[in-house]
Amino acid sequence: MLQSLYKFTRPHTIRGTILASCACVTRVMLSCIENQAYIEWKLMRTAVIGLVALLCGNAYIVGINQIYDVDIDKVNKPFLPVAAGEISKPLAWSLVLGSGVLGLSLVYTFFSPLIFKLYCFGMFLGTVYTIPPFRWKNNAVLAAFAIAMVRGLLLNVGLHHAASDVLGLALSWPPQVLFIASFMTVFALVIAVAKDLPDVEGDRKYQVREISSVLLSPFGTSGADVLLSNYAMGVAVGFWAHNADLWSAFYQILSHCGLATWLLWFSSKLQAESISSIKLFYRNIWKLFYVEYLLFPFM
Repeated sequence: MLQSLYKFTRPHTIRGTILASCACVTRVMLSCIENQAYIEWKLMRTAVIGLVALLCGNAYIVGINQIYDVDIDKVNKPFLPVAAGEISKPLAWSLVLGSGVLGLSLVYTFFSPLIFKLYCFGMFLGTVYTIPPFRWKNNAVLAAFAIAMVRGLLLNVGLHHAASDVLGLALSWPPQVLFIASFMTVFALVIAVAKDLPDVEGDRKYQVREISSVLLSPFGTSGADVLLSNYAMGVAVGFWAHNADLWSAFYQILSHCGLATWLLWFSSKLQAESISSIKLFYRNIWKLFYVEYLLFPFM
């Protein structure tokens, strides 16, 4: 049962949420140290509470998707616990609603009204993405918008604002934060396309107009081009934003050149007709996503 619950949370998304939380909080704390400001160590307690709330929101969004997509998942992802019958629909609903209520309660109790509104907006987008009659996932543009907003803009802006608020800092938007928010929003758009690339069979069977059903063949080129443009932006920011700090400039430029090289290498091996090749391509995209958050605190 524990293994089924673990799969129900979609671990690759959980890892992204944990890394984003740790990276953004660490970045705010390092900014305090750089500016010789006093660090309120209560931030750590609140950060843990915030992480639990984010994981609850994550579980709510991926869980409700599995409930409503159970027939599609029986074709595309038969290993998922609801599709495999390891978790019943009533239990899945209990997990989803419990996660949603707990997450909302924690954010309402421990964070500012603005953070609560951002959290509610993210939950709203995660809901209309899946449930009828909205079913945004059937529309390629709306699906990409929802994923990019939640995984890109809302998560990173919300985390920075929450950490700054807990420390009692005047809200500011340093270049590093603006960079990670914009970088990850673009990255999330690519993930929105890539996440269903192996699922074309089920998407077509159930008339789900995912981008994967429409753009499977050219994606290896177009998706890699978008990410390469993102890394080019990272290099440009290194030249522009860190002109007074040679170490930061060197770090940003070298790291993004290295990641762009890795992207070029594994995207060149993508075979659009091979599901195993597409799955490997998707896993490597998530690895790039994780690495960016590992780099972020020290930019």
